[in-house]
Order: sequence, then C-alpha cells, then structure tokens
Amino acid sequence: MNKIKKAIALTLLTTPIAFSVPYAFAASADNTLKLEDIFTLEYASGLDMTNDGKAVYFVRNYMDIQSDKKLGNIWKVTKDKVMTPVTNGLHADFSPTLSPDETKLAFISTASGSPQVHIKWLNGGQTGQITHLSGSPSNLSWSPDGKRLAFSQFVKGTPKSPVSLKGKPEGAKWADSAIYIDDLFYRADGAGYIPAGNSQIFVVSADGGTPRQLTQGEFDHGGNISWSSDSKAVVFSANRHPDSDLELTDDNVYRVDIASGEMLQLTDRIGPDNSPVVSPDGKLIAYLGYDEKYTNYENTQLYVMDANGGVSRSLTNDFDRSIGNVKWAHDSKGLYVSYDDKGETYVAYQPLKGKRKIVAEKIGGLSFGRPYSGGEFDVAKDGTVAFTYSDPQRPADIAIQKGEQPNVLTQLNDDALGHKDIASIKELNLTSSFDDMPIQAWVAYPPGFEEGKKQGQRYPLILEIHGGPVANYGPHFSAEIQLMAAQGYVVVYANPRGSDSYGKAFAQTIDKNYPSQDYDDLMSTVDAVIAQGSIDEKNLFVTGGSGGGTLTAWIVGHTERFAAAVVAKPVINWYSFVLTSDFYPFFYKNWFGKKPWEAQDLYMKHSPISYVGNVTTPTMLLTGESDHRTPISETEQYYQALKLQGVESAMVRIPGASHSIYKRPSNLMSKVGYIMWWFDKHRTDKLIERDRSISK
Repeated sequence: MNKIKKAIALTLLTTPIAFSVPYAFAASADNTLKLEDIFTLEYASGLDMTNDGKAVYFVRNYMDIQSDKKLGNIWKVTKDKVMTPVTNGLHADFSPTLSPDETKLAFISTASGSPQVHIKWLNGGQTGQITHLSGSPSNLSWSPDGKRLAFSQFVKGTPKSPVSLKGKPEGAKWADSAIYIDDLFYRADGAGYIPAGNSQIFVVSADGGTPRQLTQGEFDHGGNISWSSDSKAVVFSANRHPDSDLELTDDNVYRVDIASGEMLQLTDRIGPDNSPVVSPDGKLIAYLGYDEKYTNYENTQLYVMDANGGVSRSLTNDFDRSIGNVKWAHDSKGLYVSYDDKGETYVAYQPLKGKRKIVAEKIGGLSFGRPYSGGEFDVAKDGTVAFTYSDPQRPADIAIQKGEQPNVLTQLNDDALGHKDIASIKELNLTSSFDDMPIQAWVAYPPGFEEGKKQGQRYPLILEIHGGPVANYGPHFSAEIQLMAAQGYVVVYANPRGSDSYGKAFAQTIDKNYPSQDYDDLMSTVDAVIAQGSIDEKNLFVTGGSGGGTLTAWIVGHTERFAAAVVAKPVINWYSFVLTSDFYPFFYKNWFGKKPWEAQDLYMKHSPISYVGNVTTPTMLLTGESDHRTPISETEQYYQALKLQGVESAMVRIPGASHSIYKRPSNLMSKVGYIMWWFDKHRTDKLIERDRSISK
C-alpha cells in the first residue's frame, strides 16, 4: 500500500502540434531523440530464472505503432547472451512462470482475443491454451508438485438496480438504463467505474480443465499467491475488514485448503499484511507490512511467521527503508529483498539471523517515461541474481550477478538508441535553503553541452518534479527527460523532502504538511544548477505530473522566476480533490487526518488554488480526460481561475487517458510535445531570434 502512498501511429490524430510548430521538435538534429522514437523503445520485465542460473525467461515489451499500445512477447536469454523467442510476438504475452521441474512455462496471452492462461512444453515446443475465462487472470503460481496452477480473477456480481422501467414497446429505442451506485469505493483510475464483483482465487489443473474457485464473499482476494510445500493449500492476502472500503490498507494474510476450501486467517492487525511467500521447506511464511498509523508514509517491513500463523517477527525493524519484493533462498535460511535507497534500487540477502548484505544493484529501468526507481529480480539456487538492469541512457535490460559486477545479457535498445546523441545524467547534491537538509538531484545535460559551455553558450533550464508525492526519482532512463534535453534544455530533477528512499523521517516531513518546505528544496535545486554556470536565468521553466503538478502550481503561486510552467494532472484544491478522487477514504485519513469540512483551513492552506491570485507565470495545464486519481475537474478549476485572473494560460485534455498518460505511446508523445511547445513559445532567447528574422 506504500504504492498508494507514493497506481498508468506517427501522426497524432488529436494533437496537431510538435511536428509542425517552429522551434520545437522539427528543428532537432537527425541524431538526437525525437518524439516518434518512442515507438522504437523496448524494455524487459517479468523475468523468471532457471534454478541453475544459466537462463532467464522474460517479457520483451515494445511499442506497437499500429495499435498505439505497449505489447510484449516472451524471450529466453542464456548466461552466454544467446537470445531466442519463446512466443511469436503476434499477441500480448506476459507473466512467464516456470514449472517446478522447469519442463513447462505457464504464461498469460491474448492469442484467443482475451487474456487466458497458456502453457508451453519446453522440451517439445508445443503450446496450449488451458483456460477459457470470462475475466483476466493474474498472479500465476505453480504448485510445488507441478500438477496445478493458482491464479486470481475478477468475478462479476449482480448489478444493483432497485428500479425497473415497464411499458417499453417492442422495438422501441429507449435511453440506456440508469446506473445505481451505493458503494463507498466505486471507481478506480485506469479501470473507470467498477462493476459489481470481486477478485477471487482459482486453481486449475496443469493439464487443463475447469478452474475451481477457492475463495468466496464480497471481498477482494489475490496479490501474490504462494503454495504450501505439500501443494495442499495456497496463501494470499485479502482485505476482509467489515469496512474494507474505508480501511483500504487493512490486508491480512490467509490460507485456504485446496480440498475443503476452509479459510484460516494468519495475521490480524490494522495495517497492510501482504505479499506472503511460503519458505521452500514449508515451515515459515514471509510477508510485508506495517502498523497503520494514518500517516503519509510508513516503512514497509519484512516479517516471518510459522506456516500456521501465530507470533511473527520483523527482520527489518532496524532498517530505515521500505522492502519491495521478496524471494526465499532455496535453503530457507534467508530471503532476498529489494529496496530503494537514495533514488536507486538494490537487492540484498537478509538471513533469518544476522546482517543483510547487498548482492545486486542498478535495478530498475521499468518506468521508461519518467526516471522512477523500482525493478524486478529473481534468484537461482546458487544465489545468482537476475534483474532488470537500470542505465540512465537505456530502458531496462536483463542482467545477472553473482559477485562484484553485473553481467548484462541483453542490449534491447542498441538499435534504437546506439546511434543517438543521448543526454548525460550527473548526480547533484545540495542543501535546502530552508533548514540545510541534504537534497539529492540529477541533471540531464543536452548533447553537445560541454562544447557549448566552452563557447560561452547559456542554456534554458527545466525543473521536472516527480509525483507521489511519496516516491523517488533516480539515475534511470526517462524518455521524457531525454526528449526535453534533446531540444537543448538542461533538465534537473530532484527528490525533495517527502520523497521515499531516504528514511521514514524524511518522508514524513510533509505529513499533513504538503506542499510546504519541499518548495524551498526545489528552489535550492534550481539555484545549485545555476551556480554551476551556463544557465540562462531568464529562461527557467518548471513542470511536473500528479504530485509534481501540484508542486508546479504551488511554485507559480509563490514565485515569478519561471518564464513558463506546465502543470500536469494536478491537485489544485484539496477540498474538491478528496471528494472526487478514487481513493478518497485513504487521502483524507492519511494525508489530512480530518474530513474537508472538519479542517477547511488546513485543506485550503495547502491548496494551490488559494494562491492563484499571485500567479503571473504563463501556465499550461495538461490532464487525461479519464483521470480518476486527479480528476480533470481539478485542472478545469485552475484553468478558469487563471483566465479570470488574466494570466496567459491554456488547457490540454488527453482524450481517453487515465492518470497514467504514458500507457499509450502517442499520448506520451503528445504530452512531451505540448510541454516543449509551451516552453519554446516563452523562451526569451527564441523571441530575440524571431525578432531578428523579422527585421531581415
């Protein structure tokens, strides 16, 4: 649930900009990154390594220019860097999962037109579809004896309709029926309005047949599914709290018997207990969680307990970071865990007794749009770690590591980026002007920067702000940052107070206090880049999305130093946001502690709309029309307030886009294209060039 605290054709048919606007992407050199290059990018994910550590199965994700979607098929890469396709790439294939004896590979594919469970027999090469489900399966998990697969699937319920209209003549065309809603949690970003029903656990024979539903009730069951060592039960997490919609983080760990369907609750506390994993010897269950204290952030800890429940203990109580993914060592004497530290992701071995040790670093590269941390890993029997490899100039590749240095097995983007001039990324450390708190940032220098610096060239600067607000950026590939730098801008991005990966106290500095001094951190970041020289102080620009959009709106309400701003998918008015966003019970409890009408002054004190009267900066707003996380009504009220205030402003609406605008490649192109057009329009140095051209 810290993820909640921190859940996304070459011609743009609806956005006729970027390719024709002067001084934007049309002016870029042939060897720099362009908007259409988004469709050439690939990245690795969903990896599963063989027990001997000699091969890794993974999903090779690519951007399909015809469907304007991210697709992927499954590949195998060996320790010797030999790559072979496992599926044909004509459909979306994902979630590869090796059987215990490694003779079969289960995966999910849309080959039949909808996501279904498939199995490939690796020795013979045959592939078969083993389910015909009405919904999409997820969380595939093999039983230790290799005879069954468990998965979760949404099961539709009966829509509520207390009123039925009578008297409709045969053949008459009446309006669609009214939709009745009385659920507290009724819509979610990316999913829209949620139909009646819940996520349930199923098992199916590895030889095919009819899946059997194991869980029941009006609760969601799922997440990570782990089998008992004797293949007789599965362990998972569920929020079966009577007020589950109000207590969104109250997951607990459960076990259900395959034969009888009997369910046993193994944990019991207010707070998330999830991602359970049974040890290979069957004696222990590891899981993640924390005590819910209704703050903006708590460290997610790693716990272990007996397989039958009972007393649990934290293995990371002394560790001031949040644990991400968990894998048991094959001897059941410890676990491999991932965590973020200062903008980077690591894998460490955590013994049941003793000190943890880092075994792999440079994990990440999955969030190719913006430079967020995070990644995936797997572990072989001998301790070899396979992971998604992060490089500031490349999206995720596959690497393995046993020892000091990683062995990068793939080069998925050398064809797309190897001949391109890519921005260099350098770390920047500074202190905040507010209280000297250490702040970490990274600067993307455009191609040719050093040569231009020698010639006395001065560069425009973009401050790009991450969302969350409890999240973190790091030295990872970012298509958006690279595209901005390709246009000759120096781009700086930072982790101001409130970011995670710096410890609990750092993240909680904005608890019930956001935005606040994170503004000072960001201004200090800009000052630190300017102090390095070569920055044109008359051409400073600022943008950010989600929490970063909120901070951008806050910034233009508190300073006039920026030439222009783009506020993407923001919160503008905390009062209206809490009452229109999808996770509204969480937001009011954890971010404010009181309902809007109980603390109106607090809500408005931290709302950018309260400072709109100070804004003079030309400001563009950009949001997806189907965004349920930061609804477009937030954007509309700020746009209209700016218009009433006489501020130069514009609004860009992305049709059909949720909060995760980047999920469709052309929408990512559109987002960056509009941002760069707006900034380029307000560059004073470009205005001088235009005046000169007119005078000639």
